[in-house]
Amino acid sequence: MAGRMVRSCVQTALKAVNSVVGLAGMAVILYALWMLRAWYREAGGLHQRLPVPWFIYIFLGLGIFLCLLTCSGHIAAETANGHCLSCYMIIVFVLIILESAITADVFLNINWEEDFPPDPSGKFNEFKDFVRSNFEICEWVGLSVVAAQVLSIILGMVLRTLGPDRETDYDSDDDANVPARLPLLRNQSQHGPDYAEPNTSCRNDSWKLRILDKVRVVPGVN
Repeated sequence: MAGRMVRSCVQTALKAVNSVVGLAGMAVILYALWMLRAWYREAGGLHQRLPVPWFIYIFLGLGIFLCLLTCSGHIAAETANGHCLSCYMIIVFVLIILESAITADVFLNINWEEDFPPDPSGKFNEFKDFVRSNFEICEWVGLSVVAAQVLSIILGMVLRTLGPDRETDYDSDDDANVPARLPLLRNQSQHGPDYAEPNTSCRNDSWKLRILDKVRVVPGVN
C-alpha cells in the first residue's frame, strides 16, 4: 500500500514538472505563429516568393518538439514502463546538452552571431533585442524550464526504479479469468435442481442393469 502511494506521488510530480515544459512549448508555438504572420504581412502577402525564415521555422519546430515531448512524458509517467521512461529521459538529457552548448556559445563566444545564417525576416534581431531588454525575466524563464527538465529526469529515474504497479496487473488478470467461469455458473442456473448430466444418467442405468443381472443369477444358483 505504501509503495503504491509513493508511486502515485512520483507519477503526479513527474506529470506536473512535465507540464511546465509543455507550457513552454505552447508559448513558443504561439510566438512563432505570431512572428510568421507578422512577417508575411510585412512582406506583402503569400503570393510573392519569399526567402525561408529559418529562425521562425526553427522556433516553431522547437515548440512542436516540446509539446510532443510533454505528451510522451505523460504517457511514460502514467504507464511507468521502463522502456518508455528510458527513452524519455534520454531525449530530455540530449535536449539539455544542446541547450547548454548553445548557451555556452552565446556567453563565451564574442562573435556568436556569425555562427548563425542571416535571417531574412529580421525576427532574429528583434528577438535578441527583446532578450537584452528583458534579460532578467528571460533568465528566470530559461532556468525554470531547465530545472523542470532536470527534475523530470530525476523523477523518471525514481519511477523507473519503483516500476509499474504489479497489484493492478494481478487484479486485471483475475478479472480476465472471471468471464471464463461464468458459463458454468450460467448453465447451472438455467437448469433446475433435479437436472443431471447425461454422463451421470448413463452410469446410473448401467449400475441398475448390473443389479438386475445379479438378482436373476441368484435364484438359479439356489
